[in-house]
Amino acid sequence: MPALCGSVQTGGIYDLLGDVVRVLVAEDERMLADSIAEGLRGEALAVDVAYDGEAALERLGVHDYDVLILDRDLPLVHGDEVCRQVAGQGRLVRVLMLTAAADVRSRVSGLSLGADDYLPKPFAFEELVARVHALGRRARRADPPMLERAGVRLDWAHRQVFRDGRYVPLARKEFGLLAELLRAQGAVVSAETLLEKVWDEHIDPFTNTVRTTMMKLRRKLGEPQVIETVPGSGYRIP
Repeated sequence: MPALCGSVQTGGIYDLLGDVVRVLVAEDERMLADSIAEGLRGEALAVDVAYDGEAALERLGVHDYDVLILDRDLPLVHGDEVCRQVAGQGRLVRVLMLTAAADVRSRVSGLSLGADDYLPKPFAFEELVARVHALGRRARRADPPMLERAGVRLDWAHRQVFRDGRYVPLARKEFGLLAELLRAQGAVVSAETLLEKVWDEHIDPFTNTVRTTMMKLRRKLGEPQVIETVPGSGYRIP
């Protein structure tokens, strides 16, 4: 990370959340955008990047993001207009506006457009991470404290999983896959949906990552198998 962003230890905040926060970084300074994205990925977040307002709106139309880190002075479509459209469409995504202007009038103006938070440049990366996680929690529809099905219990508060009372230690992506399957309440979840929800757009869509991670998850959950493969459709916990 560049000096203006600082550095942080990775993983801790994610463990408190027990879920993957999906972030779009809309910033026209490519080195800064890529640096922010790299740092947030190190925090176990799923991060995409747009270098102008038009690309940001396109991605927002395709993916369900939790947090939009939005530079105010974007080319093609100004950041203010991006913010207006996001607010006007009633999306769940929370907007963290970045700008070089740090005066009170600029902050008030940005918040009046529909931004949820405001961070002037330069900023400490630790503060950016904390604000992103806080906004991510606000963006998500509330899940019940426990998700349970077929003898599998997922505890959000402690990021723990149990199978028939037995504790099952899971890696982050395994936890994310299981959470999406439990949320579906028996419906089939496609590999493409799992890839989008648990990873980010930089993952190769033809990768076997979902299948490999699913194999590890099934092995840890043990016998009898609770995750069913539906040929040509995806996976489910019936």
